[in-house]
Amino acid sequence: MYGYKKEFNGSFQEAYNKAFEELKKEGFGVLTEIDVKKTLKEKLNEEFNEYKILGACNPSFAFKTLKAEKEIGLFLPCNVIIFKDKGKVFISAILPSIMMDLIGNKELEEIGIEVEAKLKKVVDMVVK
Repeated sequence: MYGYKKEFNGSFQEAYNKAFEELKKEGFGVLTEIDVKKTLKEKLNEEFNEYKILGACNPSFAFKTLKAEKEIGLFLPCNVIIFKDKGKVFISAILPSIMMDLIGNKELEEIGIEVEAKLKKVVDMVVK
């Protein structure tokens, strides 16, 4: 398992708005946003469910990880997704601890655990 996912009881747009709100409360900004549905329609003329990828970044944690490991940028920012599947809306966040384990840097593992707790809190607060 590499993501922390929960079902949201409400509309896609409500989940999307709440995700931004909760990310901000936990010190994250959204650096990137990919509208997968729109992109697939424009580039491939394919239909897809509502699906957005938010590239979230907490500057203080990002700085700590960059000091500990220069190539950590390959894993940044932390992705949070909001998507619709079979009529249901979900929010899911990457589990940084899993990604940091791959690198084998103890300092990063500790940071990953801290960031993961914040991302899980975001998901939990969105579905609350």
